[in-house]
Amino acid sequence: LPVDYEAQPNFYYCGPAAARNALSVQDKDIDVDTMAERMGTTESGTDSINDITPVLNTETGRDVYRSVEISTPDADDKQTDTLREDIIRTVDDGRAVVANIAGTATDTNGESHSFAGGHYITVNGYRDAGNQVKIADSANPNTAEYWITT
Repeated sequence: LPVDYEAQPNFYYCGPAAARNALSVQDKDIDVDTMAERMGTTESGTDSINDITPVLNTETGRDVYRSVEISTPDADDKQTDTLREDIIRTVDDGRAVVANIAGTATDTNGESHSFAGGHYITVNGYRDAGNQVKIADSANPNTAEYWITT
C-alpha cells in the first residue's frame, strides 16, 4: 500500500508517526502532534499499542483495528501464523498495520534495525504469503522503507 511517509520529529514519537503513516494509506492526513496528544505520548513514548488502536478506529470511523499481543520473547508457530494472517487480511482490506516491536531484525537487504527499548512501525505490504512484510519506519528517513521476514 502506498504510504505518505513522514518521519518522526523526535525520538519518542514513533507511535504517533507509525499511526499517522498507517492512516495515510487511507488518504487520511492527521497531524502527528494531535495523534501524540490523543495517545498520551510523552518523552517516555507511547505506553501501549492499546493507546494507539482506539485512535486508529476513531479516525477510520470503523471498529476494525484491534490490538494483538505476543507476550513471550519469541513468538511460537501459531502466533507467527496468526500475525501473517492478520497482516494479509488487513493489507488486502486496504489498511496498514501498526506494530510494536522490540529487539533487532535484519531486513532482506542485510541491514540491521535495532530497537532494544521498543519501537512502533507501520506494516504496509506483504509478499510470499506473508513470509515477508514491507515496513514504513518513521525512525530514520534514510531507511524509511524495507522488507523483513515474519
